[in-house]
Amino acid sequence: MSLLALLPAAAIAAPADPPPRVSWETAARLRYERVDDDLFAHTASATTLRLRGAFRWQITDAWEAFVEGEAVGALGDDYNSTANRRTAYPTVADPQGVELNQAWLRWHRGANSAVVGRQRIVLDNQRWVGNVGWRQNEQTFDAISLQAAPLKDVVLRYSAVTRVHRVNGDNAIDRLARQRDLDGHLLNAAWTRGAQRLTGYGYLVEDRDVETASTATWGARYALAPSKERPWGVTAELAGQRDYADNPLDFAHTYWLVEPSVVAHGVTFKAGWEHLGGNGRHALQTPLATLHAFNGWADRFTTTPANGLEDRYVAAGGQFDKARSHGALEWQAAWHDYRSDIGGQHYGRELDASIGMPFSPTLKALVKVAAYDADAFSRDTRKTWLQLEWNPAPLAR
Repeated sequence: MSLLALLPAAAIAAPADPPPRVSWETAARLRYERVDDDLFAHTASATTLRLRGAFRWQITDAWEAFVEGEAVGALGDDYNSTANRRTAYPTVADPQGVELNQAWLRWHRGANSAVVGRQRIVLDNQRWVGNVGWRQNEQTFDAISLQAAPLKDVVLRYSAVTRVHRVNGDNAIDRLARQRDLDGHLLNAAWTRGAQRLTGYGYLVEDRDVETASTATWGARYALAPSKERPWGVTAELAGQRDYADNPLDFAHTYWLVEPSVVAHGVTFKAGWEHLGGNGRHALQTPLATLHAFNGWADRFTTTPANGLEDRYVAAGGQFDKARSHGALEWQAAWHDYRSDIGGQHYGRELDASIGMPFSPTLKALVKVAAYDADAFSRDTRKTWLQLEWNPAPLAR
């Protein structure tokens, strides 16, 4: 499909623009991750370094090209990267390799845009579609993405996705962990006014490699953020997911989330209840999401158990030592209680905490821990991360 066929005629006939502008962008992230999983006799220990380099060409005021590559290296291999065959160790899905992360051409006029090529797609809070930015190898998509703002407070987004490049990289032992061929149609409409945001969405994804992963998900999300005038807020979301395309399974699952929040003395407190439905044979899944951000940092529920998942949690976050010349220290903590949707199982509980320390506007350290205590699901797991990230310029469109 020609990109020009998707763009307004006015864009093609745009007046002459300034000469092309070219820029280079770089970033690096060094991380140590330790995983102690009771299912394994060995403890995983992974020290990895990710380097990114990007070339941005501002062809005209309306047209832009972007190419980004990334390389991941490791010191030692006492972990299962999904590509090194070290299956006696717990998984740390940061395989070594060099890959093309993004390569796209973009047209834009104000809030209206069109992007074709390999790209980052991030929708809402990334519960359904995201880039999995926590892992060293990012998740990106081969797609055509359109955005339009027909009204002042309304933004419409649509992406036609043909392939997802997953975090396990091109060298993963499991071919399906590398990438999936899709016929995906991602629709997202958002209305924003002040601290309020209302979103409706429909994500129709036919997985041409795994038919049982083909789903149609329709839902709505409302978020009211705390403000100086009103120190409380709330987020609520409701969605339904069904089998789609040639999926041989027959299911209909419900998703819902309720999350009130309040700010007091500079600390944001949240309490939440997230429901992912299951029927004992199959459960609601979100394979294109940024999964690490949900249901605990120990990543015990990246695949929803067949009996479904109820995640009830409390969380807090804020800043301290605000007088530091390079910025305040940022902290987060959360406690989760996990139960099944059906069957009355208590899966377990988890405690997560992190602290981030900026050393300069471009250099930041992070210490992060997760402790999952199993009851009726998986095994006890402890994870620790030490990270140093250098990011002089954001690598995003």
